[in-house]
This record gives sequence, structure tokens and C-alpha cells, in this order.
Amino acid sequence: MSLKIANYSFNSRLIVGTGKYKNLEETKNAIEASGAEIVTVAVRRVNIEKNGEPMLQDFLDPTKITYLPNTAGCYTANDAVRTLRLARDIGGWNLVKLEVLSNTKTLYPDVVATIEAAKALIADGFEIMVYTSDDPIVAQKLEDIGCVAIMPLGSPIGSGLGLQNKLNVRLIIEQSRVPVIVDAGVGLASHATQAMELGCDGVLMNSAIAKASDPIKMAKAMKLAIESGRLCFEAGAMSQNNFAIASSPLDDSLINK
Repeated sequence: MSLKIANYSFNSRLIVGTGKYKNLEETKNAIEASGAEIVTVAVRRVNIEKNGEPMLQDFLDPTKITYLPNTAGCYTANDAVRTLRLARDIGGWNLVKLEVLSNTKTLYPDVVATIEAAKALIADGFEIMVYTSDDPIVAQKLEDIGCVAIMPLGSPIGSGLGLQNKLNVRLIIEQSRVPVIVDAGVGLASHATQAMELGCDGVLMNSAIAKASDPIKMAKAMKLAIESGRLCFEAGAMSQNNFAIASSPLDDSLINK
């Protein structure tokens, strides 16, 4: 089944960032290899207006791939709101990713400022996919005010540590009526698979692909990891047990029955 966010539908459950690559040609090739249909664009860091410099739009056709403007680098609610309003004025984007960071050391979300910004943007007609902590209570509040996707961190941005709190991510999944997409911390294909096996609707990553020695191969690996993890979740995994359970009958009386 497809990934549905608000009124949008996507075949791929992998969302890919557009930063940190060597150049825009590598960005294009990696994203094509990933099969992603949504790419995040840091409005404060990417050239989205023609000024004589290369533009992302020249390499990734915005009529064929969904651009998701985000507020990377914003540390206040007002800055995040202003940035996304600018993005809408320039590109007409309404589906956006909100993140309000707390400090430069951890890049953890400031959840109080995030809620403040989300309320203002939703009132302004935006459809908000929101980066947040792995706190189920905060996630529920963000969903209740109208965010269209909840995006808990797996671990700190750019750390590559994978999911550090699977229990909380699972709790968020179980309570949510909107898509849950792990955002930040994925470093290995196995991390992406784990998130999907838990029941996440998707995974967003950037550094894991862009900082790999071979971004194209890593993009392909992440594509397969997402697909594999989702299939495992849909298949319904066997229950786990603390002791061995024989796969064949041990009682001779049962063998010929």
C-alpha cells in the first residue's frame, strides 16, 4: 500500500534530504537511486531563487518529485514560521516540514517552540509534517493540533546511531492516526529496516546516504531496506520467545498424524 500524507499519496516510503552531497549532480543520482518521491529542501540553505548559481530545480524536476521545504537551522518559533511563509510565497509549497531546534550541540527539537510554530502555521493553512522528540505525549499534542505527520527522531541528527528508543517510537505508532516517520539518526540500512519493522510509515534520512563513501550504492541499499522492513511488518512476524520451540514435532506419536 502507498504512503498517504494528508491528501497526497506516494509509492516510496523513503524521504531523502538534499544537503551534504558533493554537488547537485551527485544529489540527483543518489535520489534517483533511492526511489524517493519526496525530498526535503532547507529553505535557509538552498538556492531556490535564480541568482546565477546552480539550482536544485535544474537537477530535480519539481513537477516529478515532491519538494518538502523545511526549517532546518531555525531555533525560534518566529523564525520557523517566517521561513515557511517565505517558501510558500516563492514556490507555492503548502506541505512542509517543521523543525525548531533547541541548540547547536544536540540539535534536539525545542518541543515548546515547535508546538507554538505548528499552531501558527496550521492556522495559516499549512500542512505540517513535524520533527519532534520521541516523547509520546508531545507527539499526541502535535497530532491533536492538526499536524499531518509525526516525525520522531531515532537519535540525534547526523549521528548515525539508529533508533535509541524503540519503545517510545512503538508507543507513538500505536497511538497515532497520522503517519509516523522516523526522522534523524539513521546510519545503516538495518536501522531503516528496524524502523519499518516496528510499523513506521516511512523514514527520512540525509547524512546516511550523502556521507557514505558511495552515496549511490547506499541510496539503493536504503531503498531495499525500507521495502524489506515494510514487507516484514505487513507479513506479521512470529512472536519472540525466551526458549527454543522446535519447528518439527518431538513426540513420535505426532509424526504420522
